[in-house]
Amino acid sequence: MENKMRELNQLLLDFDIKRTFNEHDYYVSDSNYFAFNLIDKWPKWEKKIVNISGEKFSGKTHLANIFKSKSSALFLNETEINNDVFKRIKLHESIIIDGFTNRIDENLIYSIFNSIDQDSKYLLINSETPLSEIKFKLPDLVSRSKNLLHSNINPPNDELIFAIILKNFSDRQIKLEKKIIEFIINRIDRSYRKISEFIYKVDELSLKKKKPINFKTIKEIL
Repeated sequence: MENKMRELNQLLLDFDIKRTFNEHDYYVSDSNYFAFNLIDKWPKWEKKIVNISGEKFSGKTHLANIFKSKSSALFLNETEINNDVFKRIKLHESIIIDGFTNRIDENLIYSIFNSIDQDSKYLLINSETPLSEIKFKLPDLVSRSKNLLHSNINPPNDELIFAIILKNFSDRQIKLEKKIIEFIINRIDRSYRKISEFIYKVDELSLKKKKPINFKTIKEIL
């Protein structure tokens, strides 16, 4: 495994990808640099509430976990938000709401925003759609959603796709030649969801069906 990690690291360095570590590797490229930089700058935020948006599987939850590690934040999924949440919020300096899709009562989320400001806490809220573009009905919430720090995770560029594919295959102990990975990069959709589906399919063929992963197999999957 050590040899595999050395090879992974060297390949990533060859592609000039910045590499950082927490519980898992997080690879920074032009696609996610600004979102990562916001987390990296904490607690020197210009505003107390930060919204990171991006496509599903784009790494928002990974960034939230990095923030949790840095700040000992309370990590909440949207489904955990109810009227009892304020008791938990009071006990933490930093709060994370992951997977926000606007299914929470608007008065409740507005009250959370006010609580963050009044008690000088920090809030990271992740969503697929930027909060400033969500059609809230509550006028005060519309105003608040446009007055926060925001960064969007953009579609992955070639370097980030290379890192995602190489890391996921390494984790699954799937060995692919560099030229095959480059072949994939030139043909795969620039979508985190499509990349995730592709990796799952390769994993399924390699482990469950014991099928060799070569150019022919890759072409079939793509």
